[in-house]
Amino acid sequence: MVKLEFEHRQAGHCESGVTRNLLNYHGFRITEPMAFGIGAGLFFSYLPFLKMQHAPTTSFRVWPGQVFDRATKELGVKAAIHTFRNPKDSMDKLNEVLEQGYPVGLQVGTFHLPFFPPEYRMHYNMHNMIVYGHNNGTYFISDTLMENLVEITYEDLVRVRYAKGAFAPQGRMYYPTFVPKDIDIRPAVIKGIRKTANNMVGIPFPLIGAKGIRYLAGRMRKWEKNLGPEKASYYLGQVLRMEEEVGTAGAGFRFIYGAFLEEASTLLNQPWLRELSIEMGDNANKWREFSYLGSRNCKKRGKPEQSYDFLADMLLEIANREEKIFKKLALIK
Repeated sequence: MVKLEFEHRQAGHCESGVTRNLLNYHGFRITEPMAFGIGAGLFFSYLPFLKMQHAPTTSFRVWPGQVFDRATKELGVKAAIHTFRNPKDSMDKLNEVLEQGYPVGLQVGTFHLPFFPPEYRMHYNMHNMIVYGHNNGTYFISDTLMENLVEITYEDLVRVRYAKGAFAPQGRMYYPTFVPKDIDIRPAVIKGIRKTANNMVGIPFPLIGAKGIRYLAGRMRKWEKNLGPEKASYYLGQVLRMEEEVGTAGAGFRFIYGAFLEEASTLLNQPWLRELSIEMGDNANKWREFSYLGSRNCKKRGKPEQSYDFLADMLLEIANREEKIFKKLALIK
C-alpha cells in the first residue's frame, strides 16, 4: 500500500489546480491564478474542421498539458511526462512513481469517471486529476473539482486514461521530480503574460485569439440560414457547453486571469496591471451575459431581438475588448 500525505485543494480549473497542488506538495507555495498565468492557460480557438460531439470545437484554453509544461519550465522545475501505447505499461509506471514518493498528475476522459456527477459526464478528454496512492487495485485520487478525496478502481482508471475520441489522453501522466528551493517567479510571470498576449493577438491565423472570436461571430450569423433552426441551436449549445460546463472555460478563465494580473501587479510593482485585471473581470461578465442570453436562445426563451445576429454582435464587442487588453499586455517590460 502507498498513500502519500497529500493536501487536497479544490480549484477553478483542473490543470492549473493540479499544477498548484503538485508544486505545493514539493514545498513551493503558489496560487492557482499564478500557475494559470505563468502557464499561459488563457486562449481561444474556433475549429470548424475539428468536430466534438458532431459540432465544431470551441476552446477557451490551451491544449492539454501546456499549463503544467510551461509553468514548470519557466519556474525551473524539473518534471517527467510520459504517454504509453500499452495500458499495462502505463499502470506499472504509475505504481512505480507512486512508490518513489511522487504524486502523479493524469490526463483523463470524464465520461466514465465514476465519482463525477452525471451532469458533468461528457465525452471530454482534457480533464486532469492527481493520484496520490494505491492499495489492492484501488487508487486514491485528488480531483480539484471534487470537495473531498475520492477513489477509483484499477479497471476504471485504465478506462478513463485510455478514453477514445478527440484529444485522447493515451495514458498521459506527469509529475515534478525536482523543485528548486529559491525561485524568483518574476521573470516567469512576465514570460507568461507575453505568451498569452501573443496567443490572443499576435498569431496571424483567423481561428485563434481575438481573431477567432470574430470568426465565430461571422459563422454564427449564418447558422440559422445555412443549418436550419435545430442544428443552429445545437451548434450554439456546443459553444455554451465549452464556455460554461467544460473545465472553467470562457468567463471563468477570464476571472482567474484577472486574479493573476492583480497578483502580478503587486509582485512586479506595475499598478497598470491591476487596471487591466479589472477590465478582464468586466469582460468575463460580458462572456457570462453572452452565455446566459445564448442559453435562453437555445431554449426558445430569448426575446426576438436576441437573435444570432445579436449574439454575434456581443462576440464582436468581447473580441474588441480582449484585443485592447492583450495589446497592452504585450508591451510589458
